[in-house]
Formats: sequence, structure tokens, C-alpha cells
Amino acid sequence: MAVAAMAGGVDSLSDRAAKMKEALLKSQTITENVVSILGSFDSRLSVLETAMRPTQIRTHAIRKAHENIDKTLKAAEVLLAEFDVSRQAEAQILRGPHEDLESYLEAIEQLRKNIRFFSSNKSFKSGDAVLTNANNLLAKAISKLEDEFKQLLASYSKPVEPDRLFECLPESMRPSAGSPANHGDPNGLGPHSHNHSEQQNSNAEAASFKPLVLIPPRTVPLLHDLAVHMVQAGHQQQLLKTYRDTRSSVLEESLRKLGVERLSKEDVQKMQWEVLEAKIGNWIHFMRIAVKVLFAGERRLCDQIFDGFDSLRDQCFAESTGNNVSMLLSFGEAITKSKRSPEKLFVLLDMYEIMRELHSEIESVFGGKVCAEIRESTFGLTKRLAQTAQETFGDFEEAVEKDATKTAVLDGTVHPLTSYVINYVKFLFDYQSTLNQLFQEFETGGETVSQLATVTMRIMQALQTNLDGKSRQYKDQALTHLFLMNNIHYMVRSVRRSEAKDLLGDDWVQRHRRVVQQHANQYKRTGWGKVLFSLLHIKFECLFIIRIIKCVEENLAHGVVNLFQILQCLSAQGLTSSGGSSSAPGESGSGSGASRGLVKERFKVFNTQFEELHQKQSQWTVPDTELRESLRLAVAEVLLPAYRSFVKRFGPLVESGKNPQKYIKYSAEDLERMLGEFFEGKTLNEPRR
Repeated sequence: MAVAAMAGGVDSLSDRAAKMKEALLKSQTITENVVSILGSFDSRLSVLETAMRPTQIRTHAIRKAHENIDKTLKAAEVLLAEFDVSRQAEAQILRGPHEDLESYLEAIEQLRKNIRFFSSNKSFKSGDAVLTNANNLLAKAISKLEDEFKQLLASYSKPVEPDRLFECLPESMRPSAGSPANHGDPNGLGPHSHNHSEQQNSNAEAASFKPLVLIPPRTVPLLHDLAVHMVQAGHQQQLLKTYRDTRSSVLEESLRKLGVERLSKEDVQKMQWEVLEAKIGNWIHFMRIAVKVLFAGERRLCDQIFDGFDSLRDQCFAESTGNNVSMLLSFGEAITKSKRSPEKLFVLLDMYEIMRELHSEIESVFGGKVCAEIRESTFGLTKRLAQTAQETFGDFEEAVEKDATKTAVLDGTVHPLTSYVINYVKFLFDYQSTLNQLFQEFETGGETVSQLATVTMRIMQALQTNLDGKSRQYKDQALTHLFLMNNIHYMVRSVRRSEAKDLLGDDWVQRHRRVVQQHANQYKRTGWGKVLFSLLHIKFECLFIIRIIKCVEENLAHGVVNLFQILQCLSAQGLTSSGGSSSAPGESGSGSGASRGLVKERFKVFNTQFEELHQKQSQWTVPDTELRESLRLAVAEVLLPAYRSFVKRFGPLVESGKNPQKYIKYSAEDLERMLGEFFEGKTLNEPRR
């Protein structure tokens, strides 16, 4: 059964294999038929494609033709538009910029675009001719722009009146009575007229200045647009020349209206000091106005018109202001080159101060490489002013020491040189800050304060040396010492009442006060010694004479001039004759054996000498009230007690004789009253009080 089953399975597989073979044969036959059919389709499609190709070619050609026509039409439209724009721009440009400047500038811009279009599309027929015509038209347009820029700038560029400049100043700096300068006191000493104050200078630096409008704000943008088109056309040089020629002359006229003038060294040298001093005061004011107002306004105008063109902006500003700055500085240069004199020191310091004050503004307003020469010229003047001031300082010290004026001060009062020098020194201290800056420019070491103190001490010493020489002109030694006492006292008092005390120190003051006292003592000794001796001058006994001489010599040898000590050496012995028999009967008690004749002679000599001193010394002068009273008191304290004692002791001898008033002419009160007339500077004809 198993075999039968297996045989049945094999037969079934054989049937299936046969069927599969038959199916494969059928499939192969069908495939071959399909391949045959497809091959016939390929042949037919190839024939169809060959038949359709001419039609495709014609269709493509037609499409390309349509595209080319569209492109040509569009190019023609663009070209026609450019021609239309060119015609419109030409019409606007031919009308000129006067009617409508903004439209004119727009037309120029359109013309530039038109030129760029034809320059980049030169394939167009007649394109070169069109381009040439457009360029010629643009050149004409720019030429008209130059004329318009020049006309517009000139029409609004007017010289600035001084009043407009003054309105830009802070209230405290505006001039009164229509004059920009403080002319000072023509009769005063140079330094007095300046009324200098370093506080004023610091206020000037901090003060607010109102901006100056040189051209109306609505016009500036138009000038800027014109400048832009001219620069784009390559006309920078024409623009520079137009701006420079127009603005430079306007600035110059503005300065002339203000009062600025170009002066040479010779012009300065010919001027009277009062005139020159006033001009220097004006110049200082002019410099501040020019730099902080006028030139600052011109810088703002340049910045606005030439915005975006830095190099051209700086060049225009430098060339429009250069000559005007030079005109301003010419006066300062002339001052530095002119002959130096002491009174010029303070105005030189004033000029130096204004240049230092304006230093930062000059660096700002005249910034940039193009303005370097202008900056250097202004800073150079600052240095030359400092140098001239320092040299003048040295000249003054030398002039004080070597002053050889023969002006005689007959009354022994303060010499004009002393008051001049002291005033000079006092005014130096108004310039302490400036002088310190000046010393710093030329000194390499040391503190500037000590340098100023050293210079001041040298000047004071030079004055004393000169006064010593002048005092030798007096024949009367008493007047010599009175003169030195007056002058040195004036120096000491002036120093004590000024800032010089802090610089010179208390030691200087005390040392010179002692010098004043020494001269006062010397005056008393030389002026009153003979009068005091006359009270006791008679035939002394030899031993008593030797005693007096020795006493006087000892006091003088020790430098002690004390009249009380001299009087203590004296006694009534000299009025006693060697025999004692000359006294009148009954007078031995009152006169201690004195001789009436000798007493009368002594009174006569005293009267004569005192009257001579009164006549002479009432013409002398001690200008300081306190010093004058102390000197009178010092004389009175010595003279009056001695006179009272003499009259009390020996007066009865004369009063008992004939004409006693002939000998005892004055009471002690009379002498005191007459002493009160000393040192008043009376004239000979002036009546006695």
C-alpha cells in the first residue's frame, strides 16, 4: 500500500510538471508576440517624430520672435524714458536755478543718471552723440551752480556789526559807552589803569558765549546742496576759491568795524604810551571776541556747508580765516618786537593771559592738519609774549638799581621812584598765577612761588641800593637819614598791607623796621646834637670837657644814640667860672655860681640854632602821620625836659638883668608848638601857625 501510494504521488507530480512546461511555452510565445508589436510601435513613433520636427522648429522660432519683440519694446520704452528725462532735465537746467533751486538740483541729479545710463549702454545707435550732449549740458549746469553758490553766499555774507558781536558776549563782558576797552586813567601809573583781576580772567574762561549766526539757517542747507553737487562734479578748487574770496573779505571787514588794524613795530614805536595802552586793552578784547565769537561762528558755518567733506571743510575755513588771524596777531608781534620798557610789563602779562585763556578754543576752532600753521602762529606769539615779559622783568630790576634820575626830593619825602617800584611790586601780586605760568615756561626747576619771592626781594634790594645812592645828594646828614627813614618806612608799610608780606615773610618786615628805627635815631643825633649841646656849651673846665667828650665817644662807639645819656654826662659845672667870682650878689643859690654872661650867650646860641632848625625842618616832610608824630615826640622827649631844666636853673640870672625876653625868647610850650610844625613840608613864604 505504501508503494501504491508513492506511485500515485509521482504521477501527480509528473502531471503538474507537464502542465508547467506547457504554460511556460505559451508565455514565451506571448512575449515574443508583444516584443514584435512594440517594435512596430517604435518604428511608427520614429516616423511620426520625423514628420512633426518641422512643425516644432517653426513653433520655437515664432516663440523666440515674440520674446525678442517684447525685449525690444521694453528697451525702447526705457530708452524713450531716458530721452524724455533728458529733455525734461535740459528744459529745467536751461531755465536756471534762480526760480526753483531744489528742482534745478533734482534735474542735475536726473541728468547724471542719464549720463550713467548711456555710458553703460553704448550699443545704442547715436548713443555717443546723446552722451556728449548730456555731458555738455551737465557742465553748463554746474557752471550755473557755481554762479548760484557765489551769488547766494555773497548775498547773505555781510560784515558783522560790532553791536552784534557784543550781544554774543556774557553780560559782564559787554562794553559800556560804546567802547570795547577800558581806557584806564591816563594820569595813573601803568598798572593802575588795568584794574587787573585774576578772578575776572577765570570768570572769562567759564562764561557762556552766545553762538553767532553768520548766514540765515534756512539758506545754509541750500548752500550745502550746491556744494555737494559741485564736489561731485570735481569742482572743489572753484568752490574753495569762491568761499575763500567771499568769506575772507567779510571777516576782515567785520574785524575792521570792530577796530582791529594791522600795525607794524614802527607804528607801535611812534605811539604815545596812553594811546598804546588803550590799543592793547582793545586788542585783548578783540582777541576774545574774534576767537570765541567770530571765528567760532565761521567754523560752525564751514562745518554745516561742507558737511561730509572734511578736507575741503578745513581747507575753506583755514583759507578764509588765515589772513584775518594774521592781522590780529600782527599787533601782538609788533609789541614783542618794540622797545621794552617797565610800564609794558603788565600789558604784556595781560596779553599773555588772553593768549593762555584762548589756548583751548584755538585748538578746537582751528583743529585739523590744514589749520596747523595758524595754531603754530598763535602759540608762537604766546611764547614770544612770555619771553618779552620775562626780559622786561629783568630790565625793570636793572633799571631800578641803576636809575640815575636827578629828580631832587628837597623835603626828604618818599621819592617817586619808591612809590613807583612799590606800586609795581604790588601789582605783580595781582598776576601771581600768570607769573607762575611764565616762570614754568622758562625755568627747569624750583618752586615758582620761591622764584617770585626771590625776584621780588631782588627788586626791593635794588630799590634800597638806589635810594642809598640818592641819599648822598643831601649835604645835611639829618635830611639824609630822614629821606632813608621815609622811603624804607614806605616800603615796609606797603609790604605789610599787601600780599607781598606773605611772600617776603615777617623776617623781612622786622629787619627793615629796625632799619627805619636806625635812621630815625641817626636823624635825632645829627639833627639835634648841636642844639642840645648849645644848652651847655661854655668854657668848661678841662676835666669836665674831657668827661663829656669821653661820654659821647663811648655812646657813639657802641652805636647807642641816646640823648638822655649824653645829657646825664652834663652838669652845671660848665657854667661856673674858674674863680666863681662872676656871679651876682645873692644869685649863688639860683645859678650855682654860674656866669650871667655865659648863660646869656648860651640862650642866644640855642635860640639861633633852634630857629634855624625850625625854618629848615618845617619844610621837610614825613608823609606818614604816625611816623611823623612819633618822630616829633622822640625829639620833644629829649629837648623839652633839658630846656625846662636849663631855664629853671639858669633863667633867674637872665630875668634879673636887662631885656630878659631877648634871651629867653621861648617857653617850653612855644618850643612844643613849634615842634608840631616840623615835617609839614611848608614853603618858605607860608606863615607860621
